[in-house]
Amino acid sequence: MSSIRKGLKKVEVGLKWDPSPAGASPHDLDIVAATYTADDPQGRPAYLVHFDSRSPDGTITLSRDSRTGQGFGFDEVMVLELERLSERYTRVLIGVAIQQPPEGHVFGDVANASVRIREGHTDLAQHDFASVAGSTAAVIGEFSRGPGGHWAFRELLRGFDTDLTAFTAEMGSAH
Repeated sequence: MSSIRKGLKKVEVGLKWDPSPAGASPHDLDIVAATYTADDPQGRPAYLVHFDSRSPDGTITLSRDSRTGQGFGFDEVMVLELERLSERYTRVLIGVAIQQPPEGHVFGDVANASVRIREGHTDLAQHDFASVAGSTAAVIGEFSRGPGGHWAFRELLRGFDTDLTAFTAEMGSAH
């Protein structure tokens, strides 16, 4: 897989993991999309999409939201229609965060967690979180709009050790 891919139109992010062992608190992982404007591409996101939500214009949607990892295939799926995204947005970061129970969890605690980003039938990136096993959240990829209006993808795997609220505020600093 190439680390940079250009001319993207519609992509899908899939996240899967195995359920927690019997008697343990459930693992609840969430896909997060943070959208940034041209005038503040590294700052606070213009808006976030997560928890069974969608963007204000409907171009980024989370169609499945699992709280346990039970089921077959991908437990959570997010679709980004980049070609329809308003021109004022020039950067979209994709991340994954673990909802924290009182005892806390990191990616290394979650069995068979993986994420896949693809356009059509072409995989752009796949990660198993092994390199960020001690983290509670991670940025996994960046979509950026170039001068000609075309969207490009760059793989990015950076772990964070923070809760979901702090993660969404800090994820724009990943590059």
